[in-house]
Amino acid sequence: MRRCCQVILSPMRKHRPRKGNNVASCFCTAGFGLPDWFRNPKKDGGSFDDDDGNDNFVLPITYDSVEERSRGGRSIPLSILPGCSTPASHEDAEFEADVDEVSRILSSRFASPEAIVIAMDCCPVRVSGRMVDKILRRFGSDWVAAFGFFMWAGAQEGYCHAADSYDLMVDILGKFKQFDLMWGLISQMHAIGGLVSLATMTKVMRRLAGASRWTEAIEAFNKMDRFGVVKDTKAMNVLLDTLCKERSVKRARGVFQELRGTVPPDEGSFNTLVHGWCKAHMLNEARDAMKEMEEHGFSPSVITYTSLIEAYCMEKDFQTVYAILNTMRSKGCPPNVITYTIVMHALGKAGRMQEALDVFDRVKRDGCAPDASFYNSLIYILGRAGRLEDANSMVDEMCRTGVPPNVATFNTLISAACDHSQAENALKLLVKMEVQSCKPDIKTYTPLLKLCCNKQWTKILLFLVCHMFKKDITPDFSTYTLLVSWLCRNGKPAQSCLFLEEMVLKGFTPKQETFDLVMEKLDKGNLHSAKKKVQLLIVQAAAAKHTGSSNLSKDAAAAQKISVLSNTGGHES
Repeated sequence: MRRCCQVILSPMRKHRPRKGNNVASCFCTAGFGLPDWFRNPKKDGGSFDDDDGNDNFVLPITYDSVEERSRGGRSIPLSILPGCSTPASHEDAEFEADVDEVSRILSSRFASPEAIVIAMDCCPVRVSGRMVDKILRRFGSDWVAAFGFFMWAGAQEGYCHAADSYDLMVDILGKFKQFDLMWGLISQMHAIGGLVSLATMTKVMRRLAGASRWTEAIEAFNKMDRFGVVKDTKAMNVLLDTLCKERSVKRARGVFQELRGTVPPDEGSFNTLVHGWCKAHMLNEARDAMKEMEEHGFSPSVITYTSLIEAYCMEKDFQTVYAILNTMRSKGCPPNVITYTIVMHALGKAGRMQEALDVFDRVKRDGCAPDASFYNSLIYILGRAGRLEDANSMVDEMCRTGVPPNVATFNTLISAACDHSQAENALKLLVKMEVQSCKPDIKTYTPLLKLCCNKQWTKILLFLVCHMFKKDITPDFSTYTLLVSWLCRNGKPAQSCLFLEEMVLKGFTPKQETFDLVMEKLDKGNLHSAKKKVQLLIVQAAAAKHTGSSNLSKDAAAAQKISVLSNTGGHES
């Protein structure tokens, strides 16, 4: 990502900025600091102005507070703070320096985890559980870098991986369908003793089911006692939930019927099945599951009814939704804030604004305390209707009622501001997140990046991408696709190839139309060598779809490979 970040502005370095403009002559992510054109906006506080063609961008200004403004306090320019605050101690400074050094090494291209182990051999950093977790989260979308570092760190004298670090690595390997290595790591955890837990096996089952390996997910459950994990009701419910969430409710039903003779179901088991049938739009089966639930002595709860309501909301059958709400009240099972949130959100999306706002009033009358998700849904509805002032006022109400805004709140407001071309307000919200120590996620940046692409704000686009990296936020599939397409359409097909390559190396399979666009632009530019590389990426992406092994009998071989890499003989159990 560091290499990709530096290519967006490369053609602009040929142009000399006009006198008086605050434009960074060079932007590098190393040492990451605010560029001059961000830190020193124009004194007049002007905002967006691209008429000069130099892609200048000036942040708006704000006041410290209403009180200071009334006392004549000076206005201060907004700035996006660096991802890492100034270390509070010498120890923290050393830690951040070590993390940066490891990140610098891992950011290079490596063909295999073994190559990383060799490259890290002389790295003079102090390994700790805190460092391992930070690096794994930072490189969670690059399994080669994450696994190579993990193996190297595990072989360092005086350090042993904790169970949480193992679980994190297991999840990363499963995410990229490296199932042989994943099972080998689990075998190593079991050999060390006591490290494999239900949390570990939950990650395994979810990643297998997510790769459409439902049979193997079920087999993982059946064999979890091999690793010392009990196959009880809680574990069965995890499997049922995993299968239902991955569009395999019929398999979940089969597992339930097979296991209920040996593993007693509870209310959660039936609620999971009802939810699964509802998600599959099989409402007759959902109602049958509710009847079976009652036959086993469990009364449908607010969770059960809410699943049913959500399904009818998806069908926009609000008459039935209102009927179910009345049934709940008559049976002494009043709707909760989650129920109301689902109904209000569905009404708002259906354009039934007044009915949605009536739900808000009903919540207040019922004495049901709105939570952050409820307010976020209301903010979304208001923003979608263009009522941004009302949406922002909801944030004030949240604070008054003791419900602090969360990342989803800010994401919703930023998205609404971008949708209505209020870019200054969107960036103010990004700054406000930092001031309130609310860590952004990829959904925070996506609408801002789209807006930058639409407005041709190249430098702010670069800044945001680099800012994401320092926040340990990895681009997702849609973000990579956006950047590749934008670069192609703006005369930078060669640079787009760098993002395309990074996308494929991190396990994403670009859409065929993305490949076609890149190939078309490279062809028009007579960039034949780059075209050949993209053709290789197409083959590599196709092969990546089929990576990973379904054979659990390969555990031993994978464990042996891990043992060689990490020198596990030095581990203490």
